[in-house]
Amino acid sequence: MRSKLFVLFIPLIIVVIIVCCNPKHNGRHSIFHMNISAGLTSLDPAFSKDQATMWCDNQLFNGLVQIDEHLDVKPCIAKSWKISDDGLHYEFNLRSDVFFHDHEKFASGKGRKVTATDFVYSLTRLIDSTVASPGGWLFNEKIDKTKPFEAVNDTTFRINLKVPFHPMLGMLTLQYCSVVPKEIVEFYGKDFRSHPVGTGPFQLVRWEESNVLVMKRNDNYFETDSSGHKLPYLEGARISFIADKGTEFLQFTQGKLDFMTGLDIAYKDKLLTHNGELQPEWKKEVTFEKMPYLNTEYLGISMAKQPSSALKNKKVRQAINYAIDRKKMISYLRNGIGLSAENGMIPKGVPCFDENEVKGYTYDIEKAKQLLAAAGYPNGKGIEPIKIYSNPTYQDLITNIANELSNIGITLEIENTPATFLREAMRKNEVEFFRASWIGDYPDGENYLALFYSKNGAPPNYTFFKNAQYDQLYEQAMAETDQQKTCSLYHRMEQIIIEEAPVVPLFYDEVTRFTHKNVKGLPNNAMNLVILKGVRLE
Repeated sequence: MRSKLFVLFIPLIIVVIIVCCNPKHNGRHSIFHMNISAGLTSLDPAFSKDQATMWCDNQLFNGLVQIDEHLDVKPCIAKSWKISDDGLHYEFNLRSDVFFHDHEKFASGKGRKVTATDFVYSLTRLIDSTVASPGGWLFNEKIDKTKPFEAVNDTTFRINLKVPFHPMLGMLTLQYCSVVPKEIVEFYGKDFRSHPVGTGPFQLVRWEESNVLVMKRNDNYFETDSSGHKLPYLEGARISFIADKGTEFLQFTQGKLDFMTGLDIAYKDKLLTHNGELQPEWKKEVTFEKMPYLNTEYLGISMAKQPSSALKNKKVRQAINYAIDRKKMISYLRNGIGLSAENGMIPKGVPCFDENEVKGYTYDIEKAKQLLAAAGYPNGKGIEPIKIYSNPTYQDLITNIANELSNIGITLEIENTPATFLREAMRKNEVEFFRASWIGDYPDGENYLALFYSKNGAPPNYTFFKNAQYDQLYEQAMAETDQQKTCSLYHRMEQIIIEEAPVVPLFYDEVTRFTHKNVKGLPNNAMNLVILKGVRLE
């Protein structure tokens, strides 16, 4: 009898093993698979300067506030806040049920409660020169240096500014501002980058650099869904670091990845039509979403003193803006992904974007020719070939622009250089004409208008633009607390940039996301931030 029962139990045991180990299994026994092609250099939120780090840190850490899929600032560890009438003091009321991940260096190995003192420590790290965090710019020239951060008591935290800066609340949603435990950071030192301890919905299991990162569910996580059920639903997440986009696409089609984002030349025509729609053969298996992305692609022109060039003439810069058919570019080079940048530098999806209030450049080749003639260069005669700097990734885009400008008599010489070298050359004002992009760090138009504030160096002011009226409007906008008035000031600043034309806005990018049909609850957002805490695999 015993042997028969044993035989009967074998299939049952096999089924249990399959169910528990299957990453697609419904409920909490599920693992989300994704790939980050750019690689990962750190898990310390003080160094979350790139998308790879932000995606991972968003699962491991929390801050005072967070943004939702609509880019609205929502409570997180801070359950409420108030801002003083003069805009100089931000006071946060903290939850008392948030704990760091369990770790052997905590008493009894259990994660301790987060207090206001932890936020004082965490944000002070960002401005500590010995830490050298790339996130220090968040508070540079903004905070009261005598007492920038205060723990009023265990559950009350205060930020003190020296000048009003209305985007501050949105900036605090960045992963840079995550809370970390002092004793663990000091124990690991620089190795905290690979031994992160936070408060997030997931905690690190292992990270094999350039290979795989595995996270497991944090059973002590403090957030719940709208029905009061504890988050996250997933048992964990597995992240690979496959650099080749073609291989990533293959893994996605084989069901080895649950999610893929971005539009790469390796697979754009296989997945999307020229109208930006999912190819019919994928519609039964894949969900495709797109929405505005906080990224403006543009050409920059150095306005600093350089050897004489036709680009110093405003009418020439305006002519270039009119000569480019942005809509055709989006259709044929990007399979319909993106929106024509015809309304300045602030992209669609950012508060204060208004296509009716801000009128930029549309395709008008006759207007372009008229402007060249008025500048003293009829049909481009007299304009020496202009060198434009880019990197190989954008070869098709820049070649297309060169062809467009040849129609008005302007010749471009394309110089491809690695992105890191190009950025350094832009910083040193060694290139006069260049391709660039600006991805918003936080959802406020100031993030884009700061590119032209003369008191900012490069970055972000790679064009070295300087205009007294613009600077005055920028400073006025930063002190304004009324959103409607702020937007009005932003629109006036945009029109100055459009008139002076230190840039050629090309297109506002869009987030593209591909998921298998069994993935539920993965919110799309204009910052392309991956938020896994509400995801289910069905």
